[in-house]
Amino acid sequence: MSKVIVSGFSLSIDGFGAGRDQSLEDPLGKRGEGLHTWMVGTRMFKQMIGAEGGSEGIDNDYAIRSMNGFGAFIMGRNMFGPIRGGWSDEAWRGWWGDNPPYHAPTFILTHHSRDPIEMEGGTTFHFVVDGIETALEKAKAVAGDKNVKIAGGVSVVRQYLQAGLIDEMHFAISPVALGRGEAMFAGIDLIDLGFLVAERVATAAAIHIVFEKRRKMAVE
Repeated sequence: MSKVIVSGFSLSIDGFGAGRDQSLEDPLGKRGEGLHTWMVGTRMFKQMIGAEGGSEGIDNDYAIRSMNGFGAFIMGRNMFGPIRGGWSDEAWRGWWGDNPPYHAPTFILTHHSRDPIEMEGGTTFHFVVDGIETALEKAKAVAGDKNVKIAGGVSVVRQYLQAGLIDEMHFAISPVALGRGEAMFAGIDLIDLGFLVAERVATAAAIHIVFEKRRKMAVE
């Protein structure tokens, strides 16, 4: 049975998934690049960008897991690009060049319609204007037996969490503090939502924590 998963999502030690003042120059916000140090040095990431080398081991294992086994992806418009409002510049096709790393249908949550964009390598960006549930229905329909990944950003993950639609989450807690930015868990009670820690392991670059949602036992 397919699952809805957050995977490879980097957080600061003070709980932020992006820094303040996100922009074209600082897509992850001020100080945000430090969140992803654990991943950018891995062999998986180097291969993804067409480079050689990279580390193996635990961080690399989690990096591989963060992209493997997904039949569809969902992300917010801010993650897709810095353009706000109507699509005045339809030349924008994402941060990732002609061959994005998703290689599967990818659904963008937005308030402004746009025709799908077919990219190299099997990625097609679809723009969904009628909410997170519709985006998930579309993603599940094309994913088949594979999992659906909620790719981000923070606001999108929070919306799916609060709607009770996520089954599993992997966060990489990086040893940096942002002070301000987009807080992942503000006002959210993971225990009340049914999540328990299923995995935890520390490396020099991050603490990896996997939460799984436990199904409630029927009361006789």
